[in-house]
Amino acid sequence: MENKQQIKNQAITRQEDDFAQWYTDVVKKAELMDYSSVKGFIIYRPYSYAIWEEIQNYLNKRFKETGHENVYMPTVIPTSLLQKEKDHVEGFAPECLVANIGGGQELDDPLIITPTSETLFCEHYQKIIKSYRDLPKLYNQWRSVVRWEKTTRPFLRGAEFLWQEGHTMHESEEEARTETLKMLEIYDDLGRDILAIPFSKGRKTEREKFAGALETYSIEALMPDGKALQSGTSHYFGQGFSKAFEIQFQGRDGKLENPYQTSWGVSTRLLGAIIMVHGDDNGLVLPPYVAPIQAVVIPVAQQKPGVIPAARELEALLKEAGIRVKLDESDKTPGWKFSEYEMKGVPIRVEIGPRDIENGVVTLAKRNTGEKITVKKEEMVETVKNLIPEIHKEMYEKAYKYLLEHTTEVHNLDELNKALEKGGYAKMMWCGEEACELKVKELTTATARCMPFNQMAIGDTCPICGKKAKKVVLFAKAY
Repeated sequence: MENKQQIKNQAITRQEDDFAQWYTDVVKKAELMDYSSVKGFIIYRPYSYAIWEEIQNYLNKRFKETGHENVYMPTVIPTSLLQKEKDHVEGFAPECLVANIGGGQELDDPLIITPTSETLFCEHYQKIIKSYRDLPKLYNQWRSVVRWEKTTRPFLRGAEFLWQEGHTMHESEEEARTETLKMLEIYDDLGRDILAIPFSKGRKTEREKFAGALETYSIEALMPDGKALQSGTSHYFGQGFSKAFEIQFQGRDGKLENPYQTSWGVSTRLLGAIIMVHGDDNGLVLPPYVAPIQAVVIPVAQQKPGVIPAARELEALLKEAGIRVKLDESDKTPGWKFSEYEMKGVPIRVEIGPRDIENGVVTLAKRNTGEKITVKKEEMVETVKNLIPEIHKEMYEKAYKYLLEHTTEVHNLDELNKALEKGGYAKMMWCGEEACELKVKELTTATARCMPFNQMAIGDTCPICGKKAKKVVLFAKAY
């Protein structure tokens, strides 16, 4: 097995020179997106949408296995409806896009383009939940939402983005709390098993929790520039929304009760995480389970007799084996094709030329390492099938190693500053006071990402105020 040093793609800025520009180069040149005429509203090109579809496929299967049903709510919310839950409307008001004219007439109740759907679900649930026999209600929807962000970046923060949002109602507090954490685990599984991304997971602080939630839990991914990316959230609402919207059901004892509610979601921000966590100076490096093309067949010296038929045969064999495969028999040079599919992050390249045909072999190249493998033609399909989990494992382990190396325990302000300057998570004891949380942000621009579930103490006092510490928190600069 040969480890081939890849030639730098000159069309892409090096990560170490300008990480932000590298990201912009990749999303454009790998044909993931294009800009529209309205800032923050991007065009998802087929290649990025195909990645999103693979994420949808995985999550849809998991959701349906756990009894959830897909629905679709309206695109607009009457202002009066959003205002029913005080904390919720205060949290979202600055981000709302509002329509106040319809059919040439000014609207008495302006319509808000949906930023999130809690109020829509609650209005519906109020009509259909009457008895404990109607519970639980386990609904999910796939949609786009609009939040009028001032600073936008493709996939990471947009005025419009795609996501799924689950909204569930339960008979008991225990059942709702179990649901909240169960969905967080499904998101964690998504990272480990499909995206090759190790997430840090835990509870958000009071300051960082979702508007209207009693508790918010999140999965956080660490990027190569040392910044964290909130990649998904799961919220326990308790009875706050159900009381505000007068959702009641007759309990088993005949008394009227308010149900307990959850909400949870991930978005196309996951595409940004995939790009940054795994990409290199030659472009994308896609995890094989979400890659739209898992293997690309490239004929070498294709003008020579027998090469194209041989390449088509390899394509057919891989397709029959369930591999997402593409044959590129365009008239571009093999060198151009190698560079193009490296930039697009295709996990496995399959090369076939006259010499390979003569020797009865096929050459395979792994995108994540550059390794080249020569196998007998009859062993090609089995080798490619084995390479998929192998590549996924290597990519996950590389990202996990980076996460461990960039999670630093800190016990004082000096260590906090050094850890954040290095990049990554500063793992710190905290007194639980918002003033100390704000002080960290003021001094370092870092925010509390989550309080990890493993709360093994690393000290007794808060480094900010010196008071008795209550929680372990991961602080980081973030997107």
